[in-house]
Amino acid sequence: MAKLKRRKSANLFSTPRKKSRGKAQRTGLINTAIAVMSLLLVAFIFSFSGRQTQGGVPIEVKFPSLSDTPKLATEIYDANPLMDVEIEILNGCGEPGLAAKFSQLLRNERVDVVRSENADHFEYEKTILIQRNENIDGMKYVAAVLDFDINNPEKVITSADPNVDVDLTLIIGKDYLSISPIQSYLNN
Repeated sequence: MAKLKRRKSANLFSTPRKKSRGKAQRTGLINTAIAVMSLLLVAFIFSFSGRQTQGGVPIEVKFPSLSDTPKLATEIYDANPLMDVEIEILNGCGEPGLAAKFSQLLRNERVDVVRSENADHFEYEKTILIQRNENIDGMKYVAAVLDFDINNPEKVITSADPNVDVDLTLIIGKDYLSISPIQSYLNN
């Protein structure tokens, strides 16, 4: 029985040795694989960096000299200030982008266009300018820019509304092509 115990104990000691040798071989194999991958990585980095550097002729870039420095927005405003009139432009005929074109025309004439959007419907036959408050000078100026007769009730209407935050409302109707300033603007 003592011999049996020794054999069992001998078998106990011999088995872990085999496992540790296999473990050591696997660890060595992993370390070798890591070393090979590291060498490949270094070779790739060296190859890539060699392609990225160029030894050619340097390119010379020349920027044109500006004779005048660009003007600041405040300088442009001081030279050509906006009129003291705020207007909203509403597209009442359904032609896409028409309110934006009217906005640009009036902005070119120093009118402060605060809103440009669609009207409540697209069935307006006539283009009308609506005065919303007591700014009569602003209404006269915009009417002159659009070549409207301020005494024509079909073109210029007074409808005071304290809830509206603009001086004037321009509703573009289907007759917009009959307005000579907009014809000139659209043709250019």
